[in-house]
Amino acid sequence: MDEAAANAPLFIDAFYSGCEQLQQRNPEMALPDATRINRILTEHGAGYQIDLPNLIATRTHIPITVPEQAPSLDAQARALIDTALQATERALAEGNGRQAVQEVLWLLETVSTAFRSDEIFDGSIQGRYFNKIIGELKSRGRGGHQDQILQWMMTLHGYLSSPTGGGVRHGVDLRDGLALHINEARLYCNLIRSYITFLIGEHERLSGRSS
Repeated sequence: MDEAAANAPLFIDAFYSGCEQLQQRNPEMALPDATRINRILTEHGAGYQIDLPNLIATRTHIPITVPEQAPSLDAQARALIDTALQATERALAEGNGRQAVQEVLWLLETVSTAFRSDEIFDGSIQGRYFNKIIGELKSRGRGGHQDQILQWMMTLHGYLSSPTGGGVRHGVDLRDGLALHINEARLYCNLIRSYITFLIGEHERLSGRSS
């Protein structure tokens, strides 16, 4: 570690390897595992995470921005959004891609329920679940780009929910399920964040708070 101190990746690797060697020699010794080390690296903005067997640079992951203030959403909704986004980034930082995607997919479903408001299409959207709500938005929408975006949204949601797809909502099929790698999880999280941003913008427009 002393020799590697001038190089952050080498230092992290040396520290992790040292902990592993100590653990093997002294099984009863309390030592930080990869998850704990990743949490410390995240807290200090180190820019690296352990994704066994690799050490990866995390500064290449820049999350899609979700609006911090959405006038048509109440304070409770805003708090839910903030909490879920923070949980997503924390899970990604710790290398837990499936949990990260679960959090942001849940948030997408939650934001969609805002369209059941009386001020949107006179309260005519009655669906209680994501696909029903988005389907009703499509049928009342502008067509064109909006129709395609909503269809992509439903397709991604369906794939990630499927046991033989992403398997993040209903469990993974033990025979045909697919492993979710951290780079894939980051991509899915950014895609879903972009859809959340789109839905928030549409809610603003339909509620008359933007042009």
